[in-house]
Amino acid sequence: MQRKSFKEILNQDIENVFLNTLEFADIHNVDGKDMPVQVDDNEVIEREKKAKSNMDGVYVKQKLIYVKAKDFGSLPAIGRQIMLDGKRYLITDSTDEYGIYTITLEGNRSK
Repeated sequence: MQRKSFKEILNQDIENVFLNTLEFADIHNVDGKDMPVQVDDNEVIEREKKAKSNMDGVYVKQKLIYVKAKDFGSLPAIGRQIMLDGKRYLITDSTDEYGIYTITLEGNRSK
């Protein structure tokens, strides 16, 4: 029996656990394409405690999402706009974590 490498095991976990729609992820529409996405609400709550108010009645809504690199495509640039479930967001951070993109989004919303 051939022993699997850590990277091989991690790639299986991405598919079978972390971004599995029966486990952690849900299907969301990103730039017109449906794909499994995990929204990290716990991290967002911590970040929203520091929410920035732009003007009276408008605040910055943050989302932290995880998507498969192979579903999303190339790592998105900071400053790029994307649509998530029909709402426009600005990418403020993006990293590739072994085949999963961690993308921080911000969008102006009214209260």
